[in-house]
Amino acid sequence: MHIQTILTNYSSFQEQTLTNRFFKHEDILPLIKQLPPTFTISTLGNSVKGRSINAVKWGNGKTKVMLWSQMHGDEATGSMALFDLFNFLQQDNQTVKLLDENCQLLMIPMVNPDGAAVFTRRNAQQIDINRDFIQTASPEAKILKQIRADFEPNFGFNLHDQTTLWSVDETLKPATLSYLAPAYDKALSVNQTRENAMLVIADMFKELDPLLPQHIGLFDDEYEPRAFGDNFQHAGTSTILIEAGGYPNDPEKQQIRKYYFASILSGLTSIASKSYENQNTANYFAIPQNNKQIFHMMIHNLILDGIKVSVGVNYDECPNDNGMSTYKSYSIQDIGDLSFCDAYEVYDAQHCQLKGTITFNKAADFELLKDERSILAFKDGILTV
Repeated sequence: MHIQTILTNYSSFQEQTLTNRFFKHEDILPLIKQLPPTFTISTLGNSVKGRSINAVKWGNGKTKVMLWSQMHGDEATGSMALFDLFNFLQQDNQTVKLLDENCQLLMIPMVNPDGAAVFTRRNAQQIDINRDFIQTASPEAKILKQIRADFEPNFGFNLHDQTTLWSVDETLKPATLSYLAPAYDKALSVNQTRENAMLVIADMFKELDPLLPQHIGLFDDEYEPRAFGDNFQHAGTSTILIEAGGYPNDPEKQQIRKYYFASILSGLTSIASKSYENQNTANYFAIPQNNKQIFHMMIHNLILDGIKVSVGVNYDECPNDNGMSTYKSYSIQDIGDLSFCDAYEVYDAQHCQLKGTITFNKAADFELLKDERSILAFKDGILTV
């Protein structure tokens, strides 16, 4: 079944209870517990604060695939996509049959439940779990490391979110999705394990690029000796990184999750059918690179100190104390010639009046008026108009 056909029926398996990025451990436990007997549920261990870290097994095939999400508590798109996948795997179609006959999936939808509780990247010890492979000081890292050793997966899907400021080279468009076969050494060598991951990604890109043209990039290829993906690749698990970035007018990533799900499914189908064996690594390396040529906001034709400039404004997304929402703190990130850049929102300051000051690397604190009407205003980094 073609991925576009599957997505036309997306609403039939989209997990309807997950509508934003702020769901918690207690929200997903009932969803896991209600899975039918074709799924095997197990508790792998507990987080620092005693929350269970659960695994879901499905499928009767020989090829083992491990998928894990939300190592970073504020990166929830992969988790939403996994719950969509759980629902999809309960449908009766040829793709589900192909996966069942050829793959055994082990899926961990929330590795860092303590981080998810307060919507922060790190765990309750303030440790970045994805930089804890070597020391394994966190219980979450110990659990993830051990389950890979026990399960011995042939393939792995490492599911993350990236900043919305990544763009796709030569497109000036947000990198809505990014893929990578992580390096296993500093030389960025390619052995059969890593090559297999590259070939699966080439298949994924072939399927997804027509759905998201110019919005898919290749994530930064830099060896990180403390990261799980790099070390799992070294251990013989062909590891595929998926990152969810930005998409216009989709702050809670409900559109992105659909394409994220499609990425996972196309990768699994490639593995189950072995179509990746007919791919070429040249198609992997042809995927455009990520870069940073977009801003959250950009203002053109602004007169500062007697010269006409463009101004790039970005925000940091900060969790509120309840862990159920965020606030945005805006700052001035560039001033000058930004003709080679784009932004999610673009303003033309021609014939506008500026009130306040614009200072590089400082909080946005100004107002832009046109015909005495405020069209854009910030106070101490907070957007007011």
